Amino acid sequence: MKPKILAICSQKGGVGKTTTAINLAHGLAMNGKSVLLIDLDPQGHCATSLGLSTEPGVFYLLTMGTTPHESAFMQQYVRPTGRENLWLLPGDQTTNAAQTVLNAQDAPISAIRTRLKAIQSNDLLYIILDMAPSVGGIQERALWAADFVLIPSSTEYLATEGAHQIAQTLLYLQTKRDWPGTLLGVLPTLYHAHLREHRAAYADLKAGFGERVFPPIHRATVLSECPGEAQTIFEKAPTGRAAQEYQQLVDLILQF
Repeated sequence: MKPKILAICSQKGGVGKTTTAINLAHGLAMNGKSVLLIDLDPQGHCATSLGLSTEPGVFYLLTMGTTPHESAFMQQYVRPTGRENLWLLPGDQTTNAAQTVLNAQDAPISAIRTRLKAIQSNDLLYIILDMAPSVGGIQERALWAADFVLIPSSTEYLATEGAHQIAQTLLYLQTKRDWPGTLLGVLPTLYHAHLREHRAAYADLKAGFGERVFPPIHRATVLSECPGEAQTIFEKAPTGRAAQEYQQLVDLILQF
């Protein structure tokens, strides 16, 4: 069985993208699903948030071929996270350099999807791609690699505009580049129900994406504390509202 590839993508930083990637990955793992989290953001926040070191694993994934020797080399960078069923392929600032290499190679739109096959194991059920807000051709190739795309969007005007821009990119990939995947949904984040601006932005997302808008993740101090303590929300505050909201997201993803 091929793993499902899920890209977490936003056009704006600070919208809870990595928070969503990490907690979704851990939530799926806690449900007995084998998950590989791949950090395509040069900041390497997935590793630090899970208590691991940043490393150039993603650089090698993006720039090496798929021969048995190269695949074995890349497998060496797949790290256990200390959490059952959850592994990480870490990245670092060298991910930026991979953009230049991909362009120099004139790599096809399918390059990342092809290279992901080199690190798939037989029992792997999900690959989650944590993408940078913008990494040029890496972003386009990573989106094309995904079976599903989830767009976190904070409930602010500029962030909702970014969600619509990604939707346009996905439409282009479907109609012009034969992308076989689909938009899974939009996840409103950092939501303050009592703020008029947030309610208006949420309504804008609902108007634009309809049933593809998932229940929102409310702003919570505990979520911002998790990375500094190298914990997911399910470890730090498993009975709190934030954990319940991310568990609801996990339950929705398990239906696809």
